[in-house]
Amino acid sequence: MPLTVLLVDDEPLVRAGLRAVLESQPDIEVVGEAADGAAVIPLVRQLRPDVVAMDVRMPLMDGIEATRAVLRTVPDPPKIVVVTTFENDEYVYGALRAGADGFLLKRARPAEIVHAVRLVAEGDSLLFPSAVRKLAASYGEDHGEAAGRAASACAALTEREGEVLRLMARGLSNAEIAAHLVVGTETVKSHVSAVLAKLGARDRTQAVITAYESGFVSPG
Repeated sequence: MPLTVLLVDDEPLVRAGLRAVLESQPDIEVVGEAADGAAVIPLVRQLRPDVVAMDVRMPLMDGIEATRAVLRTVPDPPKIVVVTTFENDEYVYGALRAGADGFLLKRARPAEIVHAVRLVAEGDSLLFPSAVRKLAASYGEDHGEAAGRAASACAALTEREGEVLRLMARGLSNAEIAAHLVVGTETVKSHVSAVLAKLGARDRTQAVITAYESGFVSPG
């Protein structure tokens, strides 16, 4: 079965470019397109894509609200990659906080776009540590009650789980974390699962954002 993708962007040329790149791969199929976030939920319910490539800035419903709506209302929701022109966009940080699995720049090379879609489809987060640090430093400082909840959740982590979270924030994979801590990969997977559960995070990206917003990890 091919990996299926829904494209959501208000610029037809961007959608056409993404379609051309993705459909050049024998294992990827673009099953639909939308010009605004308001059309995403019915298309996701109808087409059941594996991945949604979502623009963050759209006229009626932006990528933040569309991401939040999909994850809140669609059972077994697809993975979501937000697509943006500028990596330091507040909208990108908002979409990641809402549960997007990562972000991709519109100027990315074709191979990077294909890799990103495959990566999130396999259940990994498309996490660029330096970019997320900058976003957290710019937009993650004042979330009041949410930051308080994040701090309480991080306080519940064991010492080893805290180490794992800090390494996740550096962008290390499970294998790299295992090598760093001199433990087995399965042990790391168990720790990562425990971290996600305690933080109430959908994936590694949300866990890292929670770590920044709580002050557990410093964006600086």
